[in-house]
Amino acid sequence: MSRFLTPAKIGLLALIDLYTEGAVPNEAIIPVLNFLASRLLDCDLTDTPSVAPANRWAKAEKSIRLIVSIQDFEQLLGPFAAVDRMPGRLLWDRFLEKLWGIDSLHALQEFFEKQPHLLAKTKNERRRMTECGEDLPTGIVLSRSSPFGVFVRRSHLEFSRLPFHSTAELWKAFVKYRQPTANYWRKRNPHHSRLSFDSVLVTGEHEWGENTEELAVVAYGSMLLGDDDHTSLVSTDDIECLLEMQVEQIHRYGDRVPKELKAQFQSLLKDSHAIPSLSHYVSFCDAWRSGDYPTSFDYLHRYFDFTMQDRDRLFYQYALMNLAMLQSDFGCHKEAVATMLETVSTARENRDNKCLNFALNWLFHFGRTHPKLVRELENNSMLGSGKETLAFLRAKAKESGMWVLWSSALMGEAKLGMASGESVSAAMEHIVRSSQIILERNLKAMMGSKLAVATTLWDRLGLAYLSSMTCEVFLRCYADTSVFDDKLKATCRLANHLAGRGRYEEAFEKFESLSGNPLRAVKVSQHWHLYRGIIKLRRDIHRDNHDAVDHLLAQLLQAGPECLETDMLFIVDSLHIDALTRRGAFDAAAAKIERLATELRDDDRDVAMRIRLLLSKAHLLDRIGRPERGFTITMRAARLAWRARLLPLLWQAIGALANILGALGEFAAAARLVVAVLPRCLETDAVFVIATLYSLLADAWMGQAGEAAHSDRREAFLGKAHEALEAAFHHFSAVEDVEKQCEMLAKEATVMKLMGDNVRAEEYAARYLKLKKEVAIRNG
Repeated sequence: MSRFLTPAKIGLLALIDLYTEGAVPNEAIIPVLNFLASRLLDCDLTDTPSVAPANRWAKAEKSIRLIVSIQDFEQLLGPFAAVDRMPGRLLWDRFLEKLWGIDSLHALQEFFEKQPHLLAKTKNERRRMTECGEDLPTGIVLSRSSPFGVFVRRSHLEFSRLPFHSTAELWKAFVKYRQPTANYWRKRNPHHSRLSFDSVLVTGEHEWGENTEELAVVAYGSMLLGDDDHTSLVSTDDIECLLEMQVEQIHRYGDRVPKELKAQFQSLLKDSHAIPSLSHYVSFCDAWRSGDYPTSFDYLHRYFDFTMQDRDRLFYQYALMNLAMLQSDFGCHKEAVATMLETVSTARENRDNKCLNFALNWLFHFGRTHPKLVRELENNSMLGSGKETLAFLRAKAKESGMWVLWSSALMGEAKLGMASGESVSAAMEHIVRSSQIILERNLKAMMGSKLAVATTLWDRLGLAYLSSMTCEVFLRCYADTSVFDDKLKATCRLANHLAGRGRYEEAFEKFESLSGNPLRAVKVSQHWHLYRGIIKLRRDIHRDNHDAVDHLLAQLLQAGPECLETDMLFIVDSLHIDALTRRGAFDAAAAKIERLATELRDDDRDVAMRIRLLLSKAHLLDRIGRPERGFTITMRAARLAWRARLLPLLWQAIGALANILGALGEFAAAARLVVAVLPRCLETDAVFVIATLYSLLADAWMGQAGEAAHSDRREAFLGKAHEALEAAFHHFSAVEDVEKQCEMLAKEATVMKLMGDNVRAEEYAARYLKLKKEVAIRNG
């Protein structure tokens, strides 16, 4: 394996030679220059490179294809006619003429010796040529500092440095690379023989006679017999470029290397005498994302063992940082914290502020997810509080120009403020400041995180349509330039909105739209399956499908903090409480609520979680027939929700308070409360909550009908109750809640009977029995 030169680069030099000779027709100039630029530089002259998931690895695939095959040159040059305009003569023929003109090792030497003539002469060279009476070069010449000029100069220099055996290996590799075009070249040149690839063999054939074939086999190995002689077509420079491409894609998008590309790359490495250390890091990243902890741990040690040998301790902190993230992903949280603290110490020792700030940022976010593990550190003032850490990171990031960290710190402050129930305007200010940095510095990869925080804010304010729109904007405009995790989370949030409106099939279609190589990563695949299971569990709870609920809960409850994020873990626990309550296991539900409340209180978690637990407790008291005992709990939940501006939870708390007032006989007050919050609740798209409020409104009007002294007033209240029950039944049907549908039909039958309409009362009773029968048949 040479350090730089390969047969493919000889082909690129021949193409540059054709261009400088003026052999490229006008219509082919742009395609040829674009081809050269895209292979020599990281750019495309004709179009903006696509960052769609299907095209992210296209550049690496093109590089490998060019290395192992001459086909790309044929596809480029075949459609164009040559400048000499001879009938049937193509630019591809002129290119082959260049390649087949290199018909010996000596000719290869002459080809590289001529390369400096393509370059523009220096001032001293032009003066010397003028003094000697030589003609100055005309036509197209390459500037020495241009990309093409730099490539020509380096190629000439690298060839001059090659020892003889490496030059011979390059010649044999070139012969093998060019050989697929032999049949075409033989048709164009009838005098071309089987041994014409080497003029030395053709010249000596009359002297050696029958022994020429044997000499050719000795010189060129089994290549002439059609066997693979393991001639290397790749250079160290190509391997390193391919590895850097893979690392960039893995870090930027979180993808694994596609199987096909991985197999092609391994085939290039198999004949290499020296394997670059960066290949161990690529293998580590691939094993990490595939969920293979022992293999990823082994490759990480291999890579940084080589790094430590070459660069002493300058990069030791990055080895520790990668190890900490690896341990965290595989559930070794205590070890991860200890390793990251060592990263902090080493980065301070080496004065690596970039690594230090990243490590502190990681510790902050890890502490928000696992507060118990970092509580002692905060108490000992090693890390400080969350606000102090973020303020420090924001200041240091601004000083050192770490724009990504600065934007991330601002978004962290916004999320911390929302979790603590602080000012919404302050959170919005942090989001806007983060957006300004993202736009000014063109940090496209940060758009996913920024829009995720904005979506959370809209959800907490009850503006579901803005939240859904933000997710759609991200998926349509920014998903291709962001990490796949951001795309997955936006899709999950959008699917959750659809499921909240009862559009389960559309929600599952959103999940199915995510497919392909990114889902090969274990953490991503787990998140995809878990969120999909959560939506299916919610649907089965509404359908009273007890077997499916037990099966899904058994799987979801096994996934602890190692597999689930804090928000997802709380959602699973909330659905478990709901399932227990619906089944009548009130003691188990109460015990779980108390345990979760204790954990949230000790860990100082998000205020929204505490409010949801308070509302769950009030709902549990209502199910056991003691709603009055939840009055203090409900008032506390309403106060916290109002202070934190968690409007969807505020409407639920007001509904729970109206239920308590109804139980106390205050039907008019309960109706006023529900009527006041119902229009705002309709904006949240929380169909189940809307249906519950309509049901409570119907109960309040039924209570007022019972208190009415005049029959006209009583009929009016019964009519209002009927309309509210119809709306409640419609919304409960949307989310497929069977229990509540039956309850609404039973109440409808009662209302019709009180209104004297026995026919419609029987109709509702028949629908009630039919629905019960359908549920029994469906659930077996």
